[in-house]
Amino acid sequence: MAIKDKVSSFGKFLSGMVMPNIGAFIAWGFLTALFIETGWLPNEQFASITGPMLSYLIPVLIAAQGGYLTGGDRGRITGAIAVIGCIAGAPDTTMLMGAMVMGPFAGWVIKMFDKAMEGRTPAGFEMLIDNFSVGIIGMLLAMLGYVAIGPIMTAILTVLMGGVQILIQYSLMPLLAIFIEPAKVLFLNNAINHGIFTPIGIAQAQETGRSIMYMLEANPGPGLGVLLAYCFFCRDAKTRQSAPGAVIIHFFGGIHEIYFPYVLMNPKVIIAPIVGNACAIAWFSFTGTGLTSAASPGSIIAFLSMTPPEFMVTNIIGVAIAAGVSFAIAVPLVRSMAVADIDRASEQMREMKGTSEAAVISDTKDGKIVFACDAGMGSSAMGATRFRNRIKAERPDLTVEHSSVDTVPADAAIVVCQRVLSERARKSAPTAQIVTIDNFLDDPALDALYEALTKLARAHELKGDEVAAPALVEEPKPAEASAPVLSVTADDIRVGCQTLSREDAIRASGALLVEKGCVDASYVDAMVERDKLTSVYMGMGVAIPHGTNEAKDAVKHTGVVLQQYPDGVDFDGEKAYLLFGIAGKGNEHLEVLAAICKAIEDESVLEKMKTTDDVAWIADVLNKAN
Repeated sequence: MAIKDKVSSFGKFLSGMVMPNIGAFIAWGFLTALFIETGWLPNEQFASITGPMLSYLIPVLIAAQGGYLTGGDRGRITGAIAVIGCIAGAPDTTMLMGAMVMGPFAGWVIKMFDKAMEGRTPAGFEMLIDNFSVGIIGMLLAMLGYVAIGPIMTAILTVLMGGVQILIQYSLMPLLAIFIEPAKVLFLNNAINHGIFTPIGIAQAQETGRSIMYMLEANPGPGLGVLLAYCFFCRDAKTRQSAPGAVIIHFFGGIHEIYFPYVLMNPKVIIAPIVGNACAIAWFSFTGTGLTSAASPGSIIAFLSMTPPEFMVTNIIGVAIAAGVSFAIAVPLVRSMAVADIDRASEQMREMKGTSEAAVISDTKDGKIVFACDAGMGSSAMGATRFRNRIKAERPDLTVEHSSVDTVPADAAIVVCQRVLSERARKSAPTAQIVTIDNFLDDPALDALYEALTKLARAHELKGDEVAAPALVEEPKPAEASAPVLSVTADDIRVGCQTLSREDAIRASGALLVEKGCVDASYVDAMVERDKLTSVYMGMGVAIPHGTNEAKDAVKHTGVVLQQYPDGVDFDGEKAYLLFGIAGKGNEHLEVLAAICKAIEDESVLEKMKTTDDVAWIADVLNKAN
């Protein structure tokens, strides 16, 4: 993996610990800005809340999130326990940096313990061992934090504080802009702000009530100047028209990432925010201003909300200086561009951030790919089965599995989900690379993912790397080999059906399941509801209507029905010619999906199935897939 990719992954991991807890920073920041002695509305009682929030709540939240990212739910608890030792071992230091170290470390330790215990836990003692292991390991790590991690983090923070004091003493603070602005474009903005500047800022604010460190990365002025230059002077009409919207999102929404593509399309433009921020930092240093807490997100609203009353005008001038200088430098650079290509730059930005829909994948050796849908039971299971069969020969080192989009495993390297679920996937797996698709069987993004993963395999071979033995999730197997789950008769198949609306076709499929005695009538409504949540269209002309997870009780026994629509049923512009209605008792639906996937894997068989009137042949193909 390239150095840039490693740095970017590290930055994303730090962001993944901090960003879910920004609300706690905001709550603490407003309490500080309003109620401390130098705040807007001084109040001694309310101000007393700020200390415990900063000393205990925020470090525990960050450590818990870090533990979750490396060790799942058990890592979350272990990380929260362990960081208390760091806090107690360094009572005079705000232990944000300690939390960022101890949380992931604790999650990793409990994960290694669980791996070592696989298959060794006596039956009936699972809960006892699970609870005691978290408690004992958490206790030991808390003790380690007390005697080592806490004091070490204090020493590191002291060194960093000393470095800041030297920069201030010799008026060298503006030089930090040379590091800050390029790092932001590499998506390290949250990492440097919350991982480096915020801990130092907290220490300064405890002494003086404010800190310039909160202003270095969060100032929206440098990016505003770049965007305004594109608004008025870009020769490419498409890019010029997109810039005003970006101005609003950046300046008022605080999403600095919106201006990164405008820098990437002409890398020389990075000079503008560097010089703009340097001038603003010089102004802030000269005036002795600061913020009372971290301004996150970096909008003008958050920036001014954390400004002490006596420095309001000063800070507004600083933002204006940054924007003005950045604008003045960016204008000739933007005007000299031939024709800007914002789409290409945006794609480059997504690739750098690891969320490209074209599946630009970092090194995933021995990694885990998770197909995620709403419930983790239907379409994702089939998608995982098909992709697993496709990739296993070239990448036997990969694990391919499925899950609910809200419970993606913490160690997932890549998450594949439908577009409508992408935001939920990012919240569930903040450090994973997200690949969005329209369907789980035949989507260009899946082809791009396959190509990227196989290219990585060939790259490893060229370097002489050893590829591990297969670690793929095994295909689901019926509990009893003598009783195949997928059992289809001619009565379960309807060919030559007249085209219906999407909902009517799903209800017709459900009616066949009711007629077969597989489900109660209530299951039919659950099938319609499932399609409304996320489409049951799988791709390649196939839809698989099935009920929601909540409708499991309506299933009497596992069954499959098939309706063939020669003219197709419309699913948001895609035609489904085969509708497999399924109902699974317990987890048998996974075996049914695996069997269907196997049956239609041969595209010639699938195409014949869409048009043939030979019901016996269709039944034979499906039954042989068990």
